[in-house]
Parts: sequence; structure tokens; C-alpha cells
Amino acid sequence: MQLVILDRDGVINEDSAAYIKSPEEWIPIPGSLEAIARLHRAGWNVVVVTNQSGIARKLFDPDILVRIHEKMRRSVSDAGGLIEAIFFCPHAPHDNCNCRKPKPGLFLEVARRLRISLHGVPAIGDSFQDLHAAQAAGAHPILVRTGKGSETLITYNISINVPVYDNLACAVDDLLVNDHKDKLKS
Repeated sequence: MQLVILDRDGVINEDSAAYIKSPEEWIPIPGSLEAIARLHRAGWNVVVVTNQSGIARKLFDPDILVRIHEKMRRSVSDAGGLIEAIFFCPHAPHDNCNCRKPKPGLFLEVARRLRISLHGVPAIGDSFQDLHAAQAAGAHPILVRTGKGSETLITYNISINVPVYDNLACAVDDLLVNDHKDKLKS
């Protein structure tokens, strides 16, 4: 199975310091929907792993999150793509759960449910928390400059030793080129 794990806010859609609290506030980053569609057409399975502490903060409820995710899935589908699954952490940072990134719990849940190893699975995020959680779960972290990515790169430049791309579309371009090269070798 070819799998890629994506963060949501700042990778697929525009991020907001005030949180994405409604379907109307969910706005895709230009090129992200088409990038997911290209992955799907190339046989990749796309899974989203996202912290959603707005639930714990009472900014929105789980039903609203379902509606946001329905809009995301519908938008991806309209572009010709598919999101296989969405894993989210509803907890606040002070809850000290294992599923909130930078802890690897959500990634480990993906591995458990899909019955696969995440070793080498690309995990694309825009924050240090995304990168740390992916690495802790054995996945291959990739940083995009969208969302918090540029800030993450500046803040953690010395400690980040991962591929960096301008956005999801550029990261997907590289994944698909490398995937094609690997297929030609076999």
C-alpha cells in the first residue's frame, strides 16, 4: 500500500490563529486539492492526521468538525481525489493525551488500523509538532512552507533535517517523480 499522511490546517487548507470553526472558514490552499487528486490517480492512499483542540476549547463541537471534514472530502472528490480516512485529536494541549501531536498516538493509530508499518511513509506537515510526531512513529516527515511552515523553518532551522517544499503541490510533484523512478527500477 502506498500511503501518505497529511496534516490538515496549513497543508490542505488555510490555517487560522482563530481556528477553523465552520465549513465556511475551511478554504483550500491553491493547488492542494489537485495535489491530492494526483496522488489518488497514481494509486496512493491519503490519510489526514490533525489536532483539533477547538473541540476541547468549546470553539466548535464534533458535529461541526464532521461538517468541515465533509466539505473537505467533497472538495477533494470534486477535484478527482479521495481521502481514505481522517484521524483527529479533540484534546487541548494541557490534557496530556497521547494522540495530540507532537506525540505519535494518532500516527500509531493509523498504523494499527491499517495494519502497516509507517516506516518511510511520507508525512507532510507545516509545524514542528507534525514533524516530531511523524518521526516518532517511524514515518518520513516532510515540511511545507504554507501555514506555519515558514515560521517553523526559521524557528527550528538548525534541528530540522527533512525535505522542505513550498506547498503540498510541490511535495506531491516530488513524491510522484520519485515513485515513478522507483517503479522503473523494479
